[in-house]
Amino acid sequence: MANPHPPAPLSRRAGRGGNEEPIDRGPIIAMRDISKRFGPALANDHISLDLWPGEVHAVLGENGAGKTTLMNVLAGMYQPDAGTIRIAGEEVQIASPADALRRGIGTVYQHFTLVPNLSIVENVVLGDEGGFLPDLSAADAKLTAMLADFGLDVSPRTEIRNLALGQRQRVEIIKVLLRGSRVLVLDEPTSVLTPGEVTALLDLLRHLRDQGVAVVLITHKLGEALAVSDRVTILRNGRNVGEFGPDVMTGAAKESVRDRIVEQMFGATQPTETRHHGAQQSIDVSPGVAIKHPGHSEPAGEESRHSRTDAAFSRDSSFLGMTTSLRRSPSRAESGTTLLSLRGISTLGDRGAPALQDLSLDLHRGEVFGIAGVDGNGQKELGEVIAGQRAVSSGQIFLDGAEITNRGLGTATRLGIGYVTDDRLHEGSVAASSVTDNVALKAIGRQPFSNGFWLNRRAMDEEARRLIVEFGVKTPGPETAIGMLSGGNIQKLLLARELALAPKLLVCNKPTTGLDLRTARFVVQTLREQADAGKVVVLISSELDELMEISDRIGVMYNGQLVAVMPRGETDLETLGNLMLGGARRAFKVPA
Repeated sequence: MANPHPPAPLSRRAGRGGNEEPIDRGPIIAMRDISKRFGPALANDHISLDLWPGEVHAVLGENGAGKTTLMNVLAGMYQPDAGTIRIAGEEVQIASPADALRRGIGTVYQHFTLVPNLSIVENVVLGDEGGFLPDLSAADAKLTAMLADFGLDVSPRTEIRNLALGQRQRVEIIKVLLRGSRVLVLDEPTSVLTPGEVTALLDLLRHLRDQGVAVVLITHKLGEALAVSDRVTILRNGRNVGEFGPDVMTGAAKESVRDRIVEQMFGATQPTETRHHGAQQSIDVSPGVAIKHPGHSEPAGEESRHSRTDAAFSRDSSFLGMTTSLRRSPSRAESGTTLLSLRGISTLGDRGAPALQDLSLDLHRGEVFGIAGVDGNGQKELGEVIAGQRAVSSGQIFLDGAEITNRGLGTATRLGIGYVTDDRLHEGSVAASSVTDNVALKAIGRQPFSNGFWLNRRAMDEEARRLIVEFGVKTPGPETAIGMLSGGNIQKLLLARELALAPKLLVCNKPTTGLDLRTARFVVQTLREQADAGKVVVLISSELDELMEISDRIGVMYNGQLVAVMPRGETDLETLGNLMLGGARRAFKVPA
């Protein structure tokens, strides 16, 4: 079927870096005074945004600032309550995602939209209006070349469920590019990519820009935004608070631009506040507020987590290019006794192939044990084994000297092992259920939430409200469906839920993926404080800088094995990267 709304043709002019840029009479997309409300929560408050062909436009802001909502309006997922959208000067109403695609607007979402039991080629042609029976053979030919370009050594007939998360993300991007979109919206596209894949993606975005495509990059990684963006828009609390055009992005020093962006994203430190929308309350607190669990009293004179987190954010954050580490000083070291031991562990992956092979490891009280590796090399399965979520085919697991091999997730939770998954929306939460129900999910059969016969909804609601405030979650209230929250706010709730159970050992798989700088900083500092209190934190992350900053020891996974375990001070990014890609192994001994 022919596209009834073909993208406007683009002409070219010489521009940035000697490349050609479009000659434009105006922006290809002009969004004016867009407002969108969800019940009492005002997600977009009269936001205006222009997208120009031949530019990479980064949209930055804290989690909950309104970025994804604004892009969902452009993608036809939501209808704005107020405001207008013009495409090539013509005012339009984008009725649906299919309508957006017909108008040349393609969106790649942070949470995957692929159908797991269909093949890559079937997913790519799904929804295509080219005819009743799609031509899979023709699509195969196009896909084969693009899969190779994206580093995917798989057949177009491979089912999505057999791909790792990073591979699925690249298929999402390919699917949109093959539709010929002239406006490409990417929501955290590098969140599951390796450093090499990120570099390749940024090169691709530059290429698309040079071909006249308007690329919108929603990211929390300032380095990526500064590396590839021609224009930056900053949102805060649902409003547009600043924009830097090509003159600033190309004419000023990157550190200066970085500082100006951070200042506009977060502004001056504000006291904790509660906003009201009509008669209902919208809880909108900074991510650094004191965490108090039942029975805990804060020592007199101890500063709140709120002030400590803000101070750490402004002074200590290597995420902002600074160098001060969160790793504990030797004077704060714990005893380091072994809490959990793995001996000769082997297990199978979801497809029945070996995922871990004869792996042994000791985890010590008071440490953050970082795990690095390219997606699909067993690190996720290792985390699930430790958490009791995945059974082992051979080997033994000991907690405090007692064997707990294959006793299951429920037993592991009762014994003090917590787990925060990397799939926060599907595996970690029930999207359609309320914040209250999700907070109580892992303790639903225990007091005070249950006495064995019926649920205590009041206790559940009180606990949800407590965690909302203490972890600075932006939500209209505990009755809101958790799937309506931003990714960062969901992540804070999942972390809060685990910490409320007071675990001895906490496994976190990519806990800062897709989070803004302040929220990521809050999560990282919270994990460090858990270890400093004598607990064990297992941090699985694709962010090598994050691992280098917070970990006491770092293990590298390759092909289902720990090919190295090194103290943080005895490794560097180059060594970790080499080991992740199958470089020379460093022998290590399992601690006695």
